Amino acid sequence: MPRETTQDARNGRIDGQGDQAGGYRRLFRLPGARAFTTGNLLARLPMGMFSVSAVVMIAGSRGSYALAGAVTATGLAATALAGPWLARLVDRHGQARVALPATVVSVLGSLALLLCVRYDAPDWTLFAAYAGTAATPNIGGLSRARWARLLRDDPGALHTANAFEQAADELCFMLGPVLASFLTGTFFPEAGTLTGAVLLLAGMLLFLAQRATEPPPTPRSQGPSPLRSPGVPPLLACFTATGAVFGSMEVVTIAYADAQGHRAAAGAVLALQAAGSCAAGLVFGARKPAGARFSWCLAAMAGLMTLPWLAAGTRSLPALAGALLVAGMATAPTMVTAMTLVQRRTPGDRLNEGMSLMVTGLLTGIACGSATGGWAAEHLSPTTAYAVPVAAAALALGVAALTRADRATP
Repeated sequence: MPRETTQDARNGRIDGQGDQAGGYRRLFRLPGARAFTTGNLLARLPMGMFSVSAVVMIAGSRGSYALAGAVTATGLAATALAGPWLARLVDRHGQARVALPATVVSVLGSLALLLCVRYDAPDWTLFAAYAGTAATPNIGGLSRARWARLLRDDPGALHTANAFEQAADELCFMLGPVLASFLTGTFFPEAGTLTGAVLLLAGMLLFLAQRATEPPPTPRSQGPSPLRSPGVPPLLACFTATGAVFGSMEVVTIAYADAQGHRAAAGAVLALQAAGSCAAGLVFGARKPAGARFSWCLAAMAGLMTLPWLAAGTRSLPALAGALLVAGMATAPTMVTAMTLVQRRTPGDRLNEGMSLMVTGLLTGIACGSATGGWAAEHLSPTTAYAVPVAAAALALGVAALTRADRATP
């Protein structure tokens, strides 16, 4: 490695010029970056496995998708409530001291659910056990906090790191359900949950072992609550509306595929949307961030979300798959730009809390979007229901325009 590159890596700076792949190669020359990223990816993959595994496991044992959906919805709500509180503890006491015991509690919750299903425990025990998984740390937020510290003096490199993290999110949520379906269908119904728990614990142990890159704790924060930080509440509202896009699109696509007689293909069709986002995120991260504005990204998303609606009118599942692939390309740039704004506006000693609040907004939006999209698909038609994600994207754009969410902060 040339001396200049080595020195830049030690100082936490990365030259953003050069070929696209070069930006990512230089990113992972930072000391400890490869190790904590490997652990983070292992721990993040189960995030796309747990809900699918739980639904298959519970529905197969109890014969009720309604019960399975209610249990997973309870876990989602508990996660949204516990996330910011857990993130605040991480900021105050450090990642290793908080995230490790929290991960153990989450793993025990997954194993308890498995045992309750396996041994036919009462239904209420399923809710109690799955609520324990709300202790799962915001794994992507922990990783983004490390990048923010390592690259605090290099906005271009931090943009690349945020894009990589968003692409990793999309990849894990694309591969997770596929892996869960394979395990539960090939081996036994509990295989997906068991494998996810093992991956989560192993990945977090590897991630948290990299103490050199861990942000220092701040027992007494000097900064205001993220909710009182200038520019953060409008972003939270935009995140909630964006979550509604994701939640409604998933439910409506499943309903559409079922109406076409291809319900089993819904997962693969939705995976194409994640694939488009993953690819766009990597390309977006390799480019210079200058000129990219949040409102422009939201406008692009609102426009591209009309494509699945139009494709659904053709009653062709391949046409819908292609439209979702293209529409997904707006997701990662939107999320990368939004997370960058969150990092700039949140006090440095409360960064995990700020990012966790955004995840809570997303989860709230996903829940609302799922309910609205499901109602529209049932009472109107699956094709008409594709108007819901379009409306949600337009709402996010409108909120950003009215609140000037992407304005420069003092």
